[in-house]
Amino acid sequence: MESRRCHILASGRVQGVGYRFFARDSAQALGLSGWVRNTHGGGVEVEVEGEPGAIDKFIEGLRQGPPLSRVLDVETQEMAATGAGGEFFIRR
Repeated sequence: MESRRCHILASGRVQGVGYRFFARDSAQALGLSGWVRNTHGGGVEVEVEGEPGAIDKFIEGLRQGPPLSRVLDVETQEMAATGAGGEFFIRR
């Protein structure tokens, strides 16, 4: 199976609005692995791996965010896929 891996930074009103939980639930529903965490600068950082089409859908969802969020920007950077798989979790 072809795999894709991305590093993502979301900015705007993305902390304190359930954005990390939204990202986790979306990733798990799409069968993706990786993690999500808040940044010190007020954004949210994500590293995700899985099927390319699922990652595209995941990123589309991050651009919308949960109802209380106001996403201003979602920056993505491609990374080398590891093929490791696994869970998607919230990092502290």
